[in-house]
Amino acid sequence: MKLSTRGRYGLKAMFDLAMHYGEGPISLTSISERQAISVNYLEQLISPLRKAGLVKSIRGAQGGYMLARPADKITVGIILTTLEGPLAPTDCVVEDDDGDACDHSTYCVTKVIYEKIYESITSVVNSITLQHMVDDYEQNRDSLIIETICECK
Repeated sequence: MKLSTRGRYGLKAMFDLAMHYGEGPISLTSISERQAISVNYLEQLISPLRKAGLVKSIRGAQGGYMLARPADKITVGIILTTLEGPLAPTDCVVEDDDGDACDHSTYCVTKVIYEKIYESITSVVNSITLQHMVDDYEQNRDSLIIETICECK
């Protein structure tokens, strides 16, 4: 499984909002400058996050965006699935409207492996909150050379 820039940058933006939680609305320009993400792309990312109830917007001259819930109530899993969709390694482990995404799933020998991968990924991302990320960052800030989330590709 490989995350797109949508998931990676969305997580960076949410991390930034978590770092500034309680400070009032944060402008997309501020996030853009700190996280090196274009404002236009941030606008595209914020919309589904707002619709999912993860961020809220404040209009006006002093407006911007803020987390809709405390950072310890928002998991990495909900952010990534909001932006990326299911984090399954293959479609066969994600049920569709008819109950199954693959005609061969009842006798597929590899499906069990894909299900275990999916369960592991889901378990990890659902166990990490934005607050965990903030705490880890603050604990390791002095040893960090670059003060942003990894820009891995």
